[in-house]
Amino acid sequence: MPEKTLPFDREFIENLTQKYPTPFYIYDEKTLRRCARLFNESFAWNAGFQEFFAVKANPNPEILKILKSEKLGGDCSSLPELLLCERVGLRGELTMFTSNNTPPLEFFKAKELGAIINLDDVTHLPFLEKCAGVPDLISFRWNPGALREVESVIGNPVDAKYGLTTEQIFEAFALAQKKGAKRFGLHTMIASNMLKEDFFEFTAKTIFDLALEIERRFGIKIEFVNLGGGFGVAYRPEELPLNLREVGERIRGVYDKMIAPTDLAPLKIFTESGRFIAAEAGTLITRVIHEKKIYKHYFGVDACMANLMRPGMYGAYHHITALGKSETPNLPKEKVDVVGSLCENCDKFAVDRELPKLEIGDLLAIHDAGAHGYAMGFQYNGKLRCAELLLQEDRSVRMIRRAENVDDYFATLNF
Repeated sequence: MPEKTLPFDREFIENLTQKYPTPFYIYDEKTLRRCARLFNESFAWNAGFQEFFAVKANPNPEILKILKSEKLGGDCSSLPELLLCERVGLRGELTMFTSNNTPPLEFFKAKELGAIINLDDVTHLPFLEKCAGVPDLISFRWNPGALREVESVIGNPVDAKYGLTTEQIFEAFALAQKKGAKRFGLHTMIASNMLKEDFFEFTAKTIFDLALEIERRFGIKIEFVNLGGGFGVAYRPEELPLNLREVGERIRGVYDKMIAPTDLAPLKIFTESGRFIAAEAGTLITRVIHEKKIYKHYFGVDACMANLMRPGMYGAYHHITALGKSETPNLPKEKVDVVGSLCENCDKFAVDRELPKLEIGDLLAIHDAGAHGYAMGFQYNGKLRCAELLLQEDRSVRMIRRAENVDDYFATLNF
């Protein structure tokens, strides 16, 4: 199997561990900026293009500051995410608020910040009106229903809790127009982690069709369409990465054919990727601390599912490099499970994975963990969240979030 590359080697990480005990996350600034720039370059043909980084993927203000400097906005789904964007200077229409089952306070704050509010149900419009008022600009999230083209970890849209049906979309726009909204947007998020370029072309076609039908029925000129996220990452080294430039050109072709000759032009294209921007930039570093042989061969590490839950929750693959070993050809390998210390049998980073012969003390790098990694952490078994480090462009490293301690764990208790 081919080996994934890393922006550091074993010696570099070993030196870091003298100051920052494992486990920890380390993010590569160069990779973050490269992925952000690739989005902007791939859609530069659309004058109104905006990528809204999905804050849920990596809610660290230092990450957001880097992406803001690359002209990215923020896609939020909660009050703390809105506040994070506000505090790093992402305000107004550089922030999109797309939530579901939203409490009144969150709608109020989104409107106060001037964020683009993207509603998940037709009933949310009168709810928003009551708690914050109807803004001039309003957007609705569309769920297109059964689609044969979709194969995704989030499943068929029919089974998803998100969005409005097509008929509900028509009802929602008519109601928004009646309630005084003056500007309109349309959003969809059909799938997750897609690596097929033609899927995004298909998504563009379907939402452009809907935008044109809304104009025909109601005379409403849709200002933007948000194609959502779903831009995939090649977690396995043998997978072909998504060609984002080709995606941009495919969507451009659809736009030129369907939108450019109509009154909807110029129509802004929005996206809200988190995974494609941040996953590759992040690596979870952990150390082997135990070896166990029973019916299988296990190596226990000092990280656990509380640090990275995707493998245990989804059975997701994350490549593992044994630093100083995986990069060396022809080393003997063995099939092992790499496991954490939670009292749950799903607490596994790798199952039956062929790795170079490991020893206690070895450092492991778990790849592509910069999105939905630290962010999905939890404290079951009293596990404490680890530190986050930033590898800056000048090769210096600074801590951007300290590791939790037991005082943090007890901080909300009367104890």
